[in-house]
Amino acid sequence: MDKIVKRLPDDYAALLIEVKERIRHAQYEALKAVNKELIGLYRDIGRLIVERQSGDTWGKSIVQQLAGDLQKEFPGVTGFSRRNVFYMREFYLAYCELPKVQPLVAQIGWTHNVLIMQRCKDPLEREFYIRMTRKFGWTKNVLIHQIENQSYEKSLIGQTNFDQALTPKLRSQAKLAVKDEYTFDFLEMGEEHSERELERALIARVEDFLRAMGGLFAFVGSQFRLAVDEKEYFVDLLLYHRRLKCLVAIDLKIGEFQPEFVGKMQFYLTALDRQVREDGEGPSIGIILCKGKNRTVVEYALHDS
Repeated sequence: MDKIVKRLPDDYAALLIEVKERIRHAQYEALKAVNKELIGLYRDIGRLIVERQSGDTWGKSIVQQLAGDLQKEFPGVTGFSRRNVFYMREFYLAYCELPKVQPLVAQIGWTHNVLIMQRCKDPLEREFYIRMTRKFGWTKNVLIHQIENQSYEKSLIGQTNFDQALTPKLRSQAKLAVKDEYTFDFLEMGEEHSERELERALIARVEDFLRAMGGLFAFVGSQFRLAVDEKEYFVDLLLYHRRLKCLVAIDLKIGEFQPEFVGKMQFYLTALDRQVREDGEGPSIGIILCKGKNRTVVEYALHDS
């Protein structure tokens, strides 16, 4: 007797796809939660060791003793080798005074954290590789290649005059705070659009815009008015960077970059620093967004000090 094949509803395939995507998403979120707890555990173990060793009676040998006892107590749990427990101590010391980095380290794996901690000694360099690993999902081997290829150092050799215009203390922070490329795919705009249309689209999606800019910007205004010598000038978009504590002027261009754009931007920045900048704030930064052949590229400028 022939087996009767039951006909499935027309939308069953869509249901199956949706359920599978939901399962994969749940698995991913569960893995993230487990990793966050694990990183938090290792940080706390490191903290407890450091706190005990702050006295005179606790030496380095206590780490070896602790590692051995933990392995006996939890024989099926990996991660409590002598070397790894030392890494926990070093991990806590590396980030205990960097509160803004602490949430980031829980978003990448322990192996990646150890690798960055061992190979990068500068805090800003560590932050760079943590952020890039999180953003691009680098494997361990890719991360090693990026570090050996000096990606951090190359990222600092950008289209900026920060070296000439900023103090050494602010220079590296500013270079990390801005990018060489911004993607505004969320606007869903065609290739042909005017600068004003781009500006209006960015303002209409201001939350997405600020997120694409890096998440540390606050929106000040659009077509921000400046009066110089009884003439009016307007900055396309004016933001404020909370970490750098400075104004950020954005000039939108739909064509290729032209050198004269920098002169116009430096004029804006001088006016902003003289008229708008508050005491205690850093020098204003300018970002010129230009539409290249294949991407939106960025030029940066500060007014000559």
